[in-house]
Amino acid sequence: GHTTGPSLNNDKLYQFAYSAEVYVDRVKASLQKSAGYRLSSGVDVNLLWRNPDNDDDQLIKITIRDVQVENVNERPAAKNIFKGKSTEKIIGKEYLEALQRPIVLELVRGKVQNFYSYQNEPGFTQNIKRGLASLFQLQLHSGTAREVDISGKCNTTYHVRQDQVTKIKALDSCEIEKQGFTSHNRILDVSTKATSATTYVLEDSFIKSIKAEENYVLLLNYRQKTGAKIVSKQRLELKSVQAGPGLIAGKQVASVIKTLDSSYVAVPLVAEPVKSECKKRPSLSEHWQSIREHMYPEKLSKAEAARSFLSFIQNIRKATKEEILQIIRSENKELLPQVVDAITSAQTPASLEAILEFLDFKDASTSTLQERFLYACGFASHPSEMLLKSLTAKFKGDIANEEIRETLVIVMGALIRKLCDREGCKLPAVVEAKRLILSRLEKAKKDDNVRMYLLALKNALLPEAIPLLLKYAESEEGPISNVAATALQRYDPSFLTKEVKETMNRIYHQNRKVHEKTVRTTAAAIILNSNPSYMEVKNILLSIGELPLEMNKYMLSMIQDILNFEMPSSKTVRQVLKDMRAHNYDRFSKMGSSSAYSGYITRGPDVSSTYSLDILYSGSGILRRSNMNIRIFDRNAELHASQVVIEAQGLESIIAATPDEGEENLDSFAGMSAILFDVQLRPVTFFQGYGDLMSKMFSATGDPINVVKGLILLTDYSQEIQLQSGPRASMEFLGGLAIDISGGMEFSLWYRESKTNVKNRVAMFIAGNTEVDSFFVKTGMETTLEVETTLDFISTVQFSQYPFLVCMQMDKVESPFRRYVTKYESLPSGRRYTARRGKAELLAGNEYPLHQENSNMCRKVFGAKSDSSSNWF
Repeated sequence: GHTTGPSLNNDKLYQFAYSAEVYVDRVKASLQKSAGYRLSSGVDVNLLWRNPDNDDDQLIKITIRDVQVENVNERPAAKNIFKGKSTEKIIGKEYLEALQRPIVLELVRGKVQNFYSYQNEPGFTQNIKRGLASLFQLQLHSGTAREVDISGKCNTTYHVRQDQVTKIKALDSCEIEKQGFTSHNRILDVSTKATSATTYVLEDSFIKSIKAEENYVLLLNYRQKTGAKIVSKQRLELKSVQAGPGLIAGKQVASVIKTLDSSYVAVPLVAEPVKSECKKRPSLSEHWQSIREHMYPEKLSKAEAARSFLSFIQNIRKATKEEILQIIRSENKELLPQVVDAITSAQTPASLEAILEFLDFKDASTSTLQERFLYACGFASHPSEMLLKSLTAKFKGDIANEEIRETLVIVMGALIRKLCDREGCKLPAVVEAKRLILSRLEKAKKDDNVRMYLLALKNALLPEAIPLLLKYAESEEGPISNVAATALQRYDPSFLTKEVKETMNRIYHQNRKVHEKTVRTTAAAIILNSNPSYMEVKNILLSIGELPLEMNKYMLSMIQDILNFEMPSSKTVRQVLKDMRAHNYDRFSKMGSSSAYSGYITRGPDVSSTYSLDILYSGSGILRRSNMNIRIFDRNAELHASQVVIEAQGLESIIAATPDEGEENLDSFAGMSAILFDVQLRPVTFFQGYGDLMSKMFSATGDPINVVKGLILLTDYSQEIQLQSGPRASMEFLGGLAIDISGGMEFSLWYRESKTNVKNRVAMFIAGNTEVDSFFVKTGMETTLEVETTLDFISTVQFSQYPFLVCMQMDKVESPFRRYVTKYESLPSGRRYTARRGKAELLAGNEYPLHQENSNMCRKVFGAKSDSSSNWF
């Protein structure tokens, strides 16, 4: 009768040749040089039973025999790890016996209804059999179905043309227990593509040949040249059909199976997780001893520090709470901050428990370590609800150091955002932390407390916080309204409602009250960055000319930057300028030294990075704000890699100058605020109040103040993959950054000049490992990339005349860049084949051309007094 699945003839033995191959390599490489191995065998198939009431319900027996394991590519004898070893030796006697025990499939209309095997069979041989059994599942008409096989329950599409059937399995649709994690930001993460296609050729209503191929490709989003692929191929080919055993009589499947072998049981066709036997790993403290010397503070701008940090995290992830505590409790002061960075970045339950047990927030003497712990939490690549819950509990308890209390709540804001970005906004811990921050902000009386909760909201970016931020931006004094305005600036423009834009327009045009220049310029930037209307742009352009001197120049520069850099609002700005030609000249020829400028650091096929630099002075030539940003973006996502803002106010009295209008009563203050990888850090104060300023000025060595120093886990990707031929694969990528950012400000009354310097020293190390683990052999590829670089930003101001001279320099030193790829094949006995290729180069340094006007000024500044300013830092 007609069947909708393949049908076997009675009393025949079908003999097939089977092979399963695995390849691991770089994405673009041809498979001839890949690491991998091949398992090949004979496969015997015969029909045991056919349902008397439905000839489309058949039991078939499948036996694997003559197993061989060999290289997938020719290797010279010296490099062949299988050379001179029998299959029994390679796989192991019991495992080989298990592999050759037959399995029985019940096929109903071509689909596997039941998979019978032995109960206590080793997981990995069972999975190889599942991989073979899954090949026998096919339907003989075109269409789509959800099917269960070794890969889980997957969407599968069949195309049938005469005697050829193609089966396409959508691997991203498979329901199977998954393990692993990805990084928080898309740019820092890894993209994967997976495909599976099987082609069947039929003859005489049964299988003549099968070819299956499955591909996994993994790419680093910010450098797509770096990646890996795993290719798994299966082949089954009919070699002969011979006379075979007869059928077993019976009405019911169960009775037939019992007759055959009473130890058979039905087991799931979906793969079971298998873990390879662990070789004894060195203890955590042994590993720490081997990398310890690279972790001293003065080595934190070296790639070796970042490499050691990553390997330490990998080992901490396997360690117990006790092992972790043993290291923290015995280490010295100098190394502890780096140990804290690593333990916190490991993000396992054991590492969190250990660090919370060690840190005592009631003790002010360990505040450096508490801060390092908190920042590492803020940068967490995949934070858990438990982490936020623990921090909230700490915040409600006693905290000895006020700055730590501030940092704690600011970091809670960052965690709220990360958890909300991952559909976690409704988690109890997130709801509780949001409620805490919003309600305490409403009740806060002291400015310091208000500022701290506003900074937390600047990280959390909750849509429901916008009305509160608007209230603080418009009705509060300088520093508070400034934080609220810069918080609004971080929201995606799609959140900025009509109400937000109306408030920003009122602040900029000072409709209700006088605002500080810093807040007004931020309001203007928000308007111009969120799809401004023709009238909004026109009103801003009309205001230029009526503003205080330096603010005029700053706004002009901002408009020019929008045009030069082709920002989204540039079309509207061009249109308005065309219509205003009549009264442009006078308005747009203002003197002054403030400026705003953007440019590209790199433009690449995968990601680009830009810098923007804007500087606002007071009318007397003293810095009010300098703001340096670096952003990284690709087609779909953006990452605010860093922002360093230096702010100063009320410093006119030092040079006996007149303060700007509306700024006569400002307290003397200078400080710095930074954002790193989308996380706002706690601002640092250089000095507060006139007395503090004078004492620091006369003792000023110009020594830089350290803003950020530490180790950050940027890329953190780990996935386990079940291959359809049986083995498990794991793909992981870790990217670590060792970072040292410092900033300083110095005055010379003698030369009537001031300087600010921001030095960014970073080293990055990326390590990827893609491995296929078949229990008796492992094969894989390790990739490493490392780069060290320094970006210096210096601005020098001479205020002996007006307009004063300002020279800004941004330099990148030449940077060593190294990458290596190592492919390997290894046996549990330790026998190993490796092939390593590498490349080291020096990336050229670069002095970034800021605008032409700046270059002209630098010539004047350094021409005027070349002796004093060349080596001031």
